[in-house]
Amino acid sequence: MKIDVNQRAADNIRILAMSMVEKSKSGHPGGAMGGADFIHVLFSEFLSFDPRNPDWINRDRFFLDPGHMSPMLYSELALTGHFTIEELKSFRQWNSPTPGHPELNVMRGIENTSGPLGQGHTMAVGAAIAERFLVARFGELFAHKTYAFISDGGVEEEISQGAGRLAGFLGLNNLIMFYDSNDIQLSTETKAVTDEDTAMKYTSWGWNVIKINGNDQHQIREALASAVEEKERPTIIIGKTIMGKGLLDKDGKSFERKCSTHGMPVSEAGGSFEKSLINLGGDIADPFRIFEEVKELYKNILASKSKAADEWRKRKNEWADKNSDLEKKLQLFYSGDIPEIDYKAIQQKEGSATRAASSAVLGVYAKKIENMVVASADLSNSDKTDGFLKNTHAFTKGDFTGSFLQAGVSELTMAAVMNGMALHGGVIPACGTFFVFSDYMKPAVRLACLMSLPVKYIWTHDAFRVGEDGPTHQPVEQEAQLRLMEHLKNHRGENSMVVLRPADAVETTLAWKLAMENKKTPTALILSRQNIKDLPSDNNDRYTDALKSGKGAYIVQDCPGKPDIILIASGSEVSTLVEGAALLKKDKLNVRIISAPSEGLFRNQPEDYRKSIIPENIPVFGLTAGLSVTLQGLVGPKGKVWGMNSFGYSASYKVLDEKFGFTAENVYGQVTGYLAECKK
Repeated sequence: MKIDVNQRAADNIRILAMSMVEKSKSGHPGGAMGGADFIHVLFSEFLSFDPRNPDWINRDRFFLDPGHMSPMLYSELALTGHFTIEELKSFRQWNSPTPGHPELNVMRGIENTSGPLGQGHTMAVGAAIAERFLVARFGELFAHKTYAFISDGGVEEEISQGAGRLAGFLGLNNLIMFYDSNDIQLSTETKAVTDEDTAMKYTSWGWNVIKINGNDQHQIREALASAVEEKERPTIIIGKTIMGKGLLDKDGKSFERKCSTHGMPVSEAGGSFEKSLINLGGDIADPFRIFEEVKELYKNILASKSKAADEWRKRKNEWADKNSDLEKKLQLFYSGDIPEIDYKAIQQKEGSATRAASSAVLGVYAKKIENMVVASADLSNSDKTDGFLKNTHAFTKGDFTGSFLQAGVSELTMAAVMNGMALHGGVIPACGTFFVFSDYMKPAVRLACLMSLPVKYIWTHDAFRVGEDGPTHQPVEQEAQLRLMEHLKNHRGENSMVVLRPADAVETTLAWKLAMENKKTPTALILSRQNIKDLPSDNNDRYTDALKSGKGAYIVQDCPGKPDIILIASGSEVSTLVEGAALLKKDKLNVRIISAPSEGLFRNQPEDYRKSIIPENIPVFGLTAGLSVTLQGLVGPKGKVWGMNSFGYSASYKVLDEKFGFTAENVYGQVTGYLAECKK
């Protein structure tokens, strides 16, 4: 009997996936077994990659959305040589390269961290946009495909609405997504929660929709071939698959299509691991064995892919010889570096809102940094990302020569798309919206922190001074939430994020400088709606003074001798402290004023620097338009913070300043009262 080696390979993936979960006594085998046919056909016949150089810039990208289906991906990557059998056996164990949900590791063939459903395929949209952006600048030689794998849960997550709309609107014909539609969820069948016509939904967004039997390799092959040739639209292949394909119970009867196998080992779910293993052609004595015929198949596949990559490099070298300037630009784009910027020469209007100051910097970037892409969630004229837009144009279907993405009212989608751009490489992504809507973006921001992606966030309207828009638009607790990300370490031991809240226009210029120099983690710029008085400079060189903001906190105004009180704030509250200090000085008090745009950067400084800025045993008073806890770590346990500990109200910002106590007079009153308490 002739063996169908491709079917044998898919069954090998099923066996490995099932065995990984069984050995670890934890995981999700059912979906991985259902998706095995697609993953095998995609990787073996369509996905372009170089086994020797996994970070090859012109590889096709594969984004897994349902991270719980990691056993499927790890098993496939074991066939391609990215993982060893021993590493599969350590699935979900401490310090294993095969964690329960895949974590970004391009050198292991993993293009994205996934787990929160919906974000994986939305990142794929961002990668597809980045590819179109680069092709528009360097030519079709650099064209490649972006593939995504999505499940029922990912389709249900609200973010899929934004991803589907945006990809269809932009006509991303380089994006091909497989929807593994097995009708089974963790606790119910999908029919218990939805009966929508998914195909019609994607058709309405302008996608090419193909329906197939997702376990029929011939149909998979034909669908992928058709999708690759599509010239106008993104493609979704809706594949009906069988959850737990090949599973049997202890009586040898089918144990397929069970909710229980979604999230637990086969034996715990009620099936028979041993009988299922035999049914799929496995070896009871060695369930982690890769079949010899499958090894031989993939040996030939990998040789063919290596040859194709070498042929591309030959064409690329010929292109580089003829296009030396473009080659230099390409290298610059992928390095993450930017051309030299004369930040001191950037003109800022006196007393600007920091969002306006940011706009001035973005205007320079639009002219200087050719691979920067800026997005806004329908707020470009308010978050002032239009400083960038005025010097370029927005992406439209068939035209990616511009550098701006009008994301529409979809903050989470926008943030995930930015992650995808960063993951693709070659572009520097930044996105803007109101700070209060960072709440919508947090899941994607968290993944950017986990993946160490250098996305730039432009969050404006930073406090209750949004004013008449009222408490729904007035951020209070948001800064404290983001500051926690400066405390949280990534897996490299770095602050997972840099959060900058500049105190005036010049500090904003330098905040952008810090953001662009940070190529390791995300950076947030928290910016004011209202105008802010420029901070004083004793030497009339505010730029040089503000350069010290790179240390996270620095002295804006000092006093002769030992301070009686240290005043500390970030953002617009620093100028309020300057006004309050003028009143305190009339009482012959020695006052030091500190601007602290980034607690995280400050805590990274040597202890002697930190103590030189905030010495021990001197009273410290903090002023923040956020929760008082925002500054508690800097003022210390004996310090005092005046903050916002309730939601705001609707009124003009000047009235709110008065009502909430963000005035020079209240600073004076709070500090004198605090000092009196300290003397008791």
